[in-house]
Amino acid sequence: MESSLRETAIAHAPFFVTGPGQSDVLFTIIVWFIILTVFGLGALYLSLHALPERLAHHANHTQIQLISILTLLALFTHNNLFWLAALVIAVVQVPDFYTPIKSIADALKAMARQRGAISDSAAPAPVSDGATASDISNTTTAQENHKDV
Repeated sequence: MESSLRETAIAHAPFFVTGPGQSDVLFTIIVWFIILTVFGLGALYLSLHALPERLAHHANHTQIQLISILTLLALFTHNNLFWLAALVIAVVQVPDFYTPIKSIADALKAMARQRGAISDSAAPAPVSDGATASDISNTTTAQENHKDV
C-alpha cells in the first residue's frame, strides 16, 4: 500500500518537483534568468548613463569634456543631479554670441574709416608679389605695434 501511495503522489506532483537524483530544471532556468536579467539591467544602466555623452558626440558639442566629467561623476557618486546637468548641457545648444559681436565691431570699424576717424594706414596693407623681405618685416612690425580701436 505504501509503494502505491508513493507512486500516486509522484504522479500528481507538480512539474517542478523532481525525483531524487534528477536535476532541477526550474532552478536552472531561474538561475539563468536572474543572471541574464542582472547583466541586462547593468547594460541598460550604463547605456543610460552614457546618453548625454553620446548626444554630445553626435552633435559635435563644444563642451564635450564637461559633459563627460559630469556623467562620470553621476556614475560614481550616484548623484542624479550631475547626470541631469550633463543631459541639459548636451541637449541645449549655447547660442553663438561672438560672431554677431565681431561683425558689429567690423562694421563700426568700416564706418569709422569712412568718416576718417581711423586712418587707412592703420588698416593692414596687402603685400604685393614684388615686395621685398624688408617691406614685409616693416609691415608686420607696424601691424604688431598697432592696436585697433
